[in-house]
Amino acid sequence: MNEPTIYRPPTTADTIHYPTPVPAAAPLAPVQPGIPAVQSIVLPDGRVVTGYAIEPNKPEPVAAKPPVSRAAVNIALGGVGFLAVCGGLLMLTTFIAALTALITQLVILAAVVFGGFIAVQIFGSGRGPGTTVNIRKATFKRNHFHG
Repeated sequence: MNEPTIYRPPTTADTIHYPTPVPAAAPLAPVQPGIPAVQSIVLPDGRVVTGYAIEPNKPEPVAAKPPVSRAAVNIALGGVGFLAVCGGLLMLTTFIAALTALITQLVILAAVVFGGFIAVQIFGSGRGPGTTVNIRKATFKRNHFHG
């Protein structure tokens, strides 16, 4: 059977190799503005790597934060709009209720006035400015009225 291998830390310190830049005869200037110069470095195993120097990214300056967040403003505007709609609906329902009451009162007033007019015609006295018609026996002879 195989014995398990046990990890043991190294007894000697590891050596760290840093790349060393190759000295250039003359500094290379970029051909176009905004493009960095080409650089070459020698790795510890002897290989030469050539490439552009990369500058670390610089974070953009932080813009001043508004005193109130955008979400809070949107919520507040939504609440104002909701209150405006509720107020309008309340006024609309109040207007409809008042209009219904007015129409009901007008119908009742018309019924009272018209009913009173009919009652006076039916139960009124025979005296007054009315027209009296006396009916008597009349005859028609040969399509001619004889009264």
